Amino acid sequence: MSVNGILDNYDFENITIGVLGSHSALEILDGAKDEGFKTICICQKGRELPYQKFKRLSNEILILDDFSDLIHEENQQKLRDLNTIIVPHRSFVVYLGIENIEKRLKIPVFGNKYILKAEERQLPRNQYFLLREANLMLPRIYESPAQIDGPAIVKIQEAKRSLERAFFIVTSYEDFKNKSDSRIKSGMINQNDLNSSIIEQYLIGTYFNLNYFYSPLDNDVEFLGIERRLQSNIHDFTTSVPARNQLDIQIDLQNIEVGHTPASIRESLLDKVFKMGDKFASACLKEYPPGIIGPFSLQSVVTVDLDIIVYDVSLRVPGNPILATTSPYTKYRYGETFGVGRRIAIEIKNSLKQSNLAKLVT
Repeated sequence: MSVNGILDNYDFENITIGVLGSHSALEILDGAKDEGFKTICICQKGRELPYQKFKRLSNEILILDDFSDLIHEENQQKLRDLNTIIVPHRSFVVYLGIENIEKRLKIPVFGNKYILKAEERQLPRNQYFLLREANLMLPRIYESPAQIDGPAIVKIQEAKRSLERAFFIVTSYEDFKNKSDSRIKSGMINQNDLNSSIIEQYLIGTYFNLNYFYSPLDNDVEFLGIERRLQSNIHDFTTSVPARNQLDIQIDLQNIEVGHTPASIRESLLDKVFKMGDKFASACLKEYPPGIIGPFSLQSVVTVDLDIIVYDVSLRVPGNPILATTSPYTKYRYGETFGVGRRIAIEIKNSLKQSNLAKLVT
């Protein structure tokens, strides 16, 4: 069943915005409610409490034994009966899996679901490929640990929690071997994942997550704003413990994201920021037609030379609820401050007015 065939049976006067209850669901639901949409939150049993507590956000909560049960036909039919458009985020990709999303999910997904796999660094035509095609600056990628000749970050997931990062920083091949062995022995990572991990040059500078939105309706890339990540146990350890004492505390630092903080960028750098978004959206259109639809994020470092280097890409809703109340950039464009969730709802509402919702979903 094609997405157009599904939409043929939808009641466009009663569209429901659906999302998995994880990652950035509250932001998506809140934006949908602000624009007057009905909403449904799909929760895994035992993880539904936050969505029950924020009663305003969900017209209905669908509780499943496991997130992956969404693929079962009876659950998909329930969502189709509600005229549901699913908004993807990182947990959606991790828990359902790319193959299920591309081949078995028969519910319209906001955006281009076929570009989601490009976030996986081990795959061809991945985010590095897209950044190079866009002619954007990115870190050096080491083909082998033996090549490490300065600060580098090993990008690997935790062995037991695939959604969590077990990234670690090394400075040499010997340092890589020692830290890898320690983490394998502790059970934090495993050898198979280490063998396929990505080793990037560790960039020195100020970290910004640059958040954009491509509108197929307007054929325009909007800059929505910036946030920075709070990470445990790195953030407050490195900012509150003096450097001379850090060496005496034997702990493994991890890049587990636990929160967000707002930021802005100096006005003279906005020209670069805008051009980066335009170039990346153009590369996505060329390589993964119909390209990026809706939100994307270029996680970047601004160096002392004021170069902006992209070290990670989000090709769906990034986790940045702080934008909804702190971004001056939506205020500059629209006269009011709002976040990614509401911007998605605005785009869907506009498509319904123009009778071209099919341009926004796959």
